[in-house]
Amino acid sequence: MLIVQKYGGTSVGTLERIEEVSKRVIDTKKAGNDVVVVVSAMSGVTNKLIEYAEYFTKIAPASKDMDMLLSAGERVTSSLLSIALNEKGYEAVAMSGRAAGIITDNTHTKARILEIDCTNLKKALGEGKIVVVAGFQGVSVDGDVTTLGRGGSDLSAVALAGALHADLCEIYTDVDGVYTTDPRIEPKAKKLDKISYDEMLELASMGAKVLQNRSVELAKKLNVNLVTRSSFNNNEGTLITGEANMENSSMEQVLISGIALDKNQARVTLRGVVDKPGVAAAIFTKLAAKNINVDMIIQNTSHEDGTTSLGFTVPQNEMEAAREVVEGTARSVEIDSDVVKVSVVGVGMKSHSGIASLAFTTLADEGINIQMISTSEIKISMIVASKYGELAVRALHKAYKLDA
Repeated sequence: MLIVQKYGGTSVGTLERIEEVSKRVIDTKKAGNDVVVVVSAMSGVTNKLIEYAEYFTKIAPASKDMDMLLSAGERVTSSLLSIALNEKGYEAVAMSGRAAGIITDNTHTKARILEIDCTNLKKALGEGKIVVVAGFQGVSVDGDVTTLGRGGSDLSAVALAGALHADLCEIYTDVDGVYTTDPRIEPKAKKLDKISYDEMLELASMGAKVLQNRSVELAKKLNVNLVTRSSFNNNEGTLITGEANMENSSMEQVLISGIALDKNQARVTLRGVVDKPGVAAAIFTKLAAKNINVDMIIQNTSHEDGTTSLGFTVPQNEMEAAREVVEGTARSVEIDSDVVKVSVVGVGMKSHSGIASLAFTTLADEGINIQMISTSEIKISMIVASKYGELAVRALHKAYKLDA
């Protein structure tokens, strides 16, 4: 088998942790597998590099220079792990994103992977070597170092697994899988053995922080089987795969896979919006032009004076930018940051009725008022007051018998 393993910052946070990772990699190699390892920077290194840049300027430095600077953290880790493996008698080679053939567009700090030239990787694997790749980075079509943005090392691992047609891509973090909800909120949360790409995408976008959206999207596109697990124990992780690979019997039984809580929400309400065609389009076009991420949208029925009310949600760090954009488009603009989004996710919604009514009834029984509702084929999201967020998660988790 060919296995791609990715280790995050906490997994390689110290020299001792890198030593432990080397042992895990060797165990995988000794089991008869070819191994490609993708590593993040050691915990705290990226922040330290940013501090170094801020010593010289308080104005945002050139993104091209920052890519050169920040990509150094992963190269340090890959070199150290390669040294550790070679010292233990297992031939290894460290590669930067450039050496690994990761070609990106010219967008600095959040580049997108265009293709991977596997020549160097296949040569090293053919020689029986363990390949250790610096994650989070690549080289642009113009030859400049680029970084992939948030979750970039996960993205590197999935892209390499897809390009090499790896049998498995293992994402090692400090948590041992995907849970039915945050165990810190609901201690009865259960770890899932399997979850579909679509469910994982919904949970990730709704606030679950095990994996970034982009890496799951790419895994689905390339049909890469992902396993997320902990590098701090030997527990079985959670397999993230296509619905076709999920057991049909379990798919029929599992209606809901998880409950997510997103605290990074703000509700914007426009009152007195002129109710005629094109007004809403103009408002949301302006928001899009400012790269403001609008999530849930609700419009009320018309008033007798020919106006209506329009509400939508944005991330909290974008609410003031949103206010500036919508000022003057309505009689009044109200912003409430004291809200959270609670989401129920599961592929079982496709073929079962009553899922939504149970969610609404459960929250009503707890005296929780739902301010906004959004649905998709496998998701129900509800905006509620912040003080009820965790109560809502626990109540829904129990209602859908996720603790069973």
